[in-house]
Amino acid sequence: MNDFNDRVIAEFRANHGRVGGLFAGAPMLLLHTTGARSGAERVSPMMYREDGERMLVFASYAGADEHPAWFHNLVAQPLVSAEVGDETLELLATPLEGEERDRHYAAQAAEYPGFARYQEQTSRVIPVVALTRR
Repeated sequence: MNDFNDRVIAEFRANHGRVGGLFAGAPMLLLHTTGARSGAERVSPMMYREDGERMLVFASYAGADEHPAWFHNLVAQPLVSAEVGDETLELLATPLEGEERDRHYAAQAAEYPGFARYQEQTSRVIPVVALTRR
């Protein structure tokens, strides 16, 4: 996965936030988190969904039975940043809950059916995280 992510990150940066392949045409960002145990900076490419002033990201981990490391990192340290296009934004990460989470996940799954498959593959509730400018 690291080699794949490294290639996506390089392509994102070389093309002003646009990538091809599996993510062609999808809104993408590079989320910067601080490792909960290591304290090291981590960069994770991911799709996002606009919601007014917020961006929503989905901790799907391709339907794995555990949350991705970036989710654990932002729960431990919710002050994050993200590269969106050529801009770097300082953000506050807030996991959504209940009906709000369900509504936004359903909208993402309707637009990108892979997210519906991810939820079907796992018994965990896939977190939705709102990223708000700080």
